[in-house]
Amino acid sequence: MAQETQVSIIIPTYNESQNIRQILKSIGEHIPKNVLTEAIVVDDNSPDGTGKIVEDYWKSIKGFTNYTINVIHRKAKEGLSSAVLNGIQHARGDTIVVMDSDFSHPPSLIPKMIESIKSQYDLVVASRYTKGGGIQGWSIKRKIMSKVATKIAKSGLGVDAQDPMSGFFAFRKNIINGLKFDTKGYKMLLEILVKRRGVKIHEIPYTFIDREFGSSKLGTLTILNYLRDVWKLYRFGKPEKVNEKRASVKFLSKAARFFTVGASGLAVNFIASLLFASGPSELWYLHANMIGIALSMTSNFVLNKAWTFGDRDFGLKRTAAQYGKFVAFSSFGALVQLGMVFYLVDSNGLSYPIALVLAVITAAFSNFILNKRWTFREKVWA
Repeated sequence: MAQETQVSIIIPTYNESQNIRQILKSIGEHIPKNVLTEAIVVDDNSPDGTGKIVEDYWKSIKGFTNYTINVIHRKAKEGLSSAVLNGIQHARGDTIVVMDSDFSHPPSLIPKMIESIKSQYDLVVASRYTKGGGIQGWSIKRKIMSKVATKIAKSGLGVDAQDPMSGFFAFRKNIINGLKFDTKGYKMLLEILVKRRGVKIHEIPYTFIDREFGSSKLGTLTILNYLRDVWKLYRFGKPEKVNEKRASVKFLSKAARFFTVGASGLAVNFIASLLFASGPSELWYLHANMIGIALSMTSNFVLNKAWTFGDRDFGLKRTAAQYGKFVAFSSFGALVQLGMVFYLVDSNGLSYPIALVLAVITAAFSNFILNKRWTFREKVWA
């Protein structure tokens, strides 16, 4: 009787001819000898012949008794999330591992992930942002984008994982039974975290190393898909009606949300300001602070509208008017912030990072009151 497959490794590909042989070879070298494993390459009709290369490679190799390679040929480029789901549908293993084929996800980590699943966990995340993890080879811009996206997921969706945006993870196949995937982007892990709260999660640190061959799949469409997917996940399971609460409880609840969003804005503001002040551009610290403020205003508006004040009407006219008011009131806070930064740095000799934090905190409360009352038309004490 043939031994049942225990682990299925899903590898979505598009034009990965320069990486695919090496990654499949490395997986075969690292998987535990006592674990029957299949690699499923889901190829989106790569013009460079990635799918055919996989077939030829499998025919040529010998010596693996616990490792098989299968390829799914798709007729068009349908996206990473769709490819992973397609691979899972064909998977025979009880444990699923999802990873890229460009060596940014090291195969050497797979044994630890499998062992964690076998011991007690339902979901294991290879994490760049937990202690011991890191990123190599990314531009400052991409690092900022990743940090902001992670902050939005954690603050806006209430996700506890340190790296909910990771594309390298493993899970028990049965935890997604009956789960309907709605997102169109590549962040399947985030959807599982939101829709399967309560599963046992473990994060293993690793260093993400940017690809050496080929091109990154991150682009404008990916960013737009992510923002849309976050909105869908925010609405998932949200009740249409809530019980009435005392005015003080409502006020404190919304204030807490506003300041949580503010914390994400602080991260955007703080990181961007420091980068522009000390990075290659070396802008004057006040100019760098202005750029940080502009970026944080926009992210704060979107999160406050959708999450803090529960306003789901994103009609163009209404949203534009609200955004204008939000920017106006936030600009008032920004003037306070700039004045405090200038005063604390130039007049008192305080270090810029400390002055920046104090100024942002001072402006935050006035922003909340003004926007609550005039932008989103709510009573102050409610």
